[in-house]
Amino acid sequence: MATRNTQFRPSKLVRSLTLAGLATLLGAAPALQAQQAEQQPAQVQEEDIEVITVTGGFRGSLASALNQKRFETGSTDTIKAEDIADFPDLNLAESLQRIPGVAISRAAGEGRQISVRGLGPDFTRVRINGMEAQSTSGGTDQIGGANRGRGFDFNTFSSDLFSELTVRKTASANIEEGSLGATVDLRTARPFDYDGLTFAANVQAGYNDLSEEVDPKASFLVSNIFADGKFGALFSLAMSERNVKDEGASTVRWDNVNDFGTYQGSADAPELQAINDGFRPRLPRYDSYTHNVKRTGAAAAFEFRPSLETRFNLDILYSKDDSTRNEIFTQGILNGNSQAARMNVLDYEIDDTNTVTYAAFENATVRNENRYDELGTEFLQFSLSAQHQLTDDLKVDAMIGRAESEFDNPIQTTVVMEKTGVDFSYDYRGGKREAPELLFGAGVYDAEGWNTNSVRLRPLGAENTFDTAALNLEYILNENLTLRSGLHYKKFEFETYEARRSSENAGGIVMTPDLIMNYNSGLGSQGAWLVPDLAAIDAAYDIYSNTGAFEVSAENRLVDNYTAEEKTLGAYLQLAFETELGDTTIRGDVGGRYVKTDQSSTAWATLGGTSEQITAEHDYSEFLPSLNLVFEPLEDVIIRFGYAEVMARAGLGSIRPNVSVSVSGGSRSISGGNPTLEPTKAKTYDLGLELYFDNESLLGVAVFRKDIDSYVQGLRETKLFTETGLPIQAAIDACNAGPGYGPDCNENIEWQTNTPLNAPGGNLYGFEVQYQMPFTFLPEGWDRFGFIGNYTYVKAQMDYINADGRILATRDLQGLSESTRSATLYYEDEKFSARVSLTDRSDYLTNAIGRNNNDMEGTNATRNIDAAMSYQLTEKWKVSLEALNLTDEVDDQWVDSSGNRLTYYHATGRQYYLGAQYKF
Repeated sequence: MATRNTQFRPSKLVRSLTLAGLATLLGAAPALQAQQAEQQPAQVQEEDIEVITVTGGFRGSLASALNQKRFETGSTDTIKAEDIADFPDLNLAESLQRIPGVAISRAAGEGRQISVRGLGPDFTRVRINGMEAQSTSGGTDQIGGANRGRGFDFNTFSSDLFSELTVRKTASANIEEGSLGATVDLRTARPFDYDGLTFAANVQAGYNDLSEEVDPKASFLVSNIFADGKFGALFSLAMSERNVKDEGASTVRWDNVNDFGTYQGSADAPELQAINDGFRPRLPRYDSYTHNVKRTGAAAAFEFRPSLETRFNLDILYSKDDSTRNEIFTQGILNGNSQAARMNVLDYEIDDTNTVTYAAFENATVRNENRYDELGTEFLQFSLSAQHQLTDDLKVDAMIGRAESEFDNPIQTTVVMEKTGVDFSYDYRGGKREAPELLFGAGVYDAEGWNTNSVRLRPLGAENTFDTAALNLEYILNENLTLRSGLHYKKFEFETYEARRSSENAGGIVMTPDLIMNYNSGLGSQGAWLVPDLAAIDAAYDIYSNTGAFEVSAENRLVDNYTAEEKTLGAYLQLAFETELGDTTIRGDVGGRYVKTDQSSTAWATLGGTSEQITAEHDYSEFLPSLNLVFEPLEDVIIRFGYAEVMARAGLGSIRPNVSVSVSGGSRSISGGNPTLEPTKAKTYDLGLELYFDNESLLGVAVFRKDIDSYVQGLRETKLFTETGLPIQAAIDACNAGPGYGPDCNENIEWQTNTPLNAPGGNLYGFEVQYQMPFTFLPEGWDRFGFIGNYTYVKAQMDYINADGRILATRDLQGLSESTRSATLYYEDEKFSARVSLTDRSDYLTNAIGRNNNDMEGTNATRNIDAAMSYQLTEKWKVSLEALNLTDEVDDQWVDSSGNRLTYYHATGRQYYLGAQYKF
């Protein structure tokens, strides 16, 4: 077992002030102060020599991470593996959410992406073993579908492959640019992390109480050091399978259009106007998803230390995620004029937010839908790094590497069947909002009389590649000053594709009873549903033949076929310092980073009515200064200050030149993407106070502010065609398709554009509080307990504007939760370890300007509680039990701030893992 020595020398002043303040907050100050007073005489003699040795386990990982945080120059938080190949959580995002300021979004019940201090995944960079990488996956339409952006999908990796996660919340000149929120460093294990031959194996059986499936999970690690301590090799492998049931109800938003034809048989009934003015669900439906996820990951590390001055590392990481997903719906159709106009409203109820919470109909249309996806992500990264001490004062290190992530969704098949003239009702009143009652007429359960509404075949995919090279020098000027400089080159390539049928009609499929199957979801009160049988339909009509009516082509979805390439060259110069001013130690760094970005994007544009693939180029340069200061005015007291100018590059979907360039008479217009988007820039300020009041203990408070200079929104603007970044030929072709290329139509006169632009930004500000302490001051037995917790408050509002630049509303930044909190209570002795953790995220906006006449759209607050325990049977054997999502938390999405109208309400159940570990 690895041993970490963590030395603290907490001053009595810091300890007294901190414990007294916390005790007062808890209403227990007298007892704690009395206990502390009794302990002081014994502590007087030991104060200057107090050393604590923490050996392995959850508490050991906390102590090691805290020690690392204390001696960092910037504001960072770290999570470390609690044992060999044994990370505290089953998912990397689930671990990260326990860090102050980090919130996560989930897919199929597990963490997918993160936000840091209110800024979403597109504003966060992720590095693996010091090299930027990106991993993308697919998701249901309701959670954003396939990832075609810059966000990192953490659910493609097993946490067992990693030994350390670090979130860097302040910028530094020697850390590459690209983040407004944070830079997240993921580190896999290396052979010199362990002493000689090391082996560990974990096996677990997982059970989900909703799917009622038992799933396997296993991992192992083997590492050794050879050649008299000069060469080491490590291999690790992780495999798992998850079968998840993901079910509930959805509506695809609410609207107050598409008028119903009659009320109780009368087109002139006075009640009809109130009904048609009210908001009703567009597609009230039950949803039943089943996910099967098979995940394999492997890591290898080779380390060569020919001398004390020289080190070489080769790190390789591989992950493969193979999944299937089946989505089945039964739904009433209220979002079409032709369907609504035929319907006769029998009964209804409207609440005080003008929401039609209940309605019953005759002559309704019902559609039952079956969608099946096969999807996977394959990730491969290798990096070679070297470090050499040229002289006592000069050190050089270098790194080259490549990271590839390929997401492929070759099968995405949906068949929808419909029946008209049936009875249907929905009821969302009161407590039924979370469990709506949908009732379907008897005809919906008769296999005769169904028609095929549509057949959708939509294969798609995305590929990301990073090629990176870096060279860094460090020169010690004197005992107080160190000069650092470096060069960093990166090439990023992105490509995405999607194909579709030319028409997603029935394709000649006649929905006979033999093409229909029973599906018992357990939802609703009326038993099994009738849904299209995809296997039978394929057997009868060969829908995957890619011929005839079922031929798919990228020509039918050109808008989602595009590429982007970015080449960046950065250079930095940084001065690190450490000195004393009186009794105050001052350390930190000051520097600047210059980076030049050459960007190229290719997409299909419509030029004068003709589709044409065009490439647009853009380049920009930025100088990004940074300053980090650490003051130690008292023993065990640290004050941190940070200032930096930071940037995040524009979203990949926004910079594609998928424009429509057209000329009509004297009107010249451009609409679509904007390849000349500038990066989003911000000035950041951080101020923190950290009190290390006892061994393994911290009370920290930090305030932060980010002045964000722009926020990308769709706007109209008048500019010369030559300022758009589009090829001049596009203007020539559009003019020739109209009045002709000449003095009144060319690239050197003004055009009207409707594209994403760098609209005005806003200010983001907030504070964090974190507390960590083992309860060593309690009596024996109770002193094995400990606590770690944090709270973050963030506020940021933006002006949301329409295409003409008029402010529609000033609202919270999309994706920003005003408050996040995390708390863990743990117990650990020589054999037994247990903990229970809570994470809480307040509600947040997903669309600040709502659709379908709703004022906004969002997601309600979540609270997740997990627990874990383990028992050390022998020195080599350990058993464990983990329980996730004990409160069966749901994903609850809504439209309209006053109506809180349900759009999506899904549960994935509680997850349990029983496991055993062997190690030596």
